[in-house]
Amino acid sequence: MKSKLLFSLLLLTFSLVGHAATESQQELNKQVVTKFYQQALNDKDGEAAAHYLGKVYIQHNPNAQDGVEGFKKYIDYLKKNSPNGKSEIKQVFAEGDYVILHVKSTRSPEDNGQAIIDIFRLENGKIVEHWDVIQAIPEQSANGNGMF
Repeated sequence: MKSKLLFSLLLLTFSLVGHAATESQQELNKQVVTKFYQQALNDKDGEAAAHYLGKVYIQHNPNAQDGVEGFKKYIDYLKKNSPNGKSEIKQVFAEGDYVILHVKSTRSPEDNGQAIIDIFRLENGKIVEHWDVIQAIPEQSANGNGMF
């Protein structure tokens, strides 16, 4: 009986430790992605933001190339074509190695903006893959809920 109780307690302890480790890694992943996002999209500093990318970086946005150099080219494009663009993270979610951002992005202060969902996959604390879905924010909505 004592051995079953001890075994059960050990299983519970290891389960809680594993869960805590997963939660702390998810929190670290959130920090990596939000720092990356700030440096890339708001500061438009491709060199600084590239620090958060893995050696392999797979890009699913059809307007950007794969790899660290492709990412830097995209940031240069944003600097040139949207120098006053800003992205405001509204929500951050993490599950396993994935971090999802819900973002309001504007190209200028007068711009109504876009609602964006960015999905990042991380390995060993580095961003290795990215997807996004972008929707224009309309002047008027059929409901009063807003997009954020």
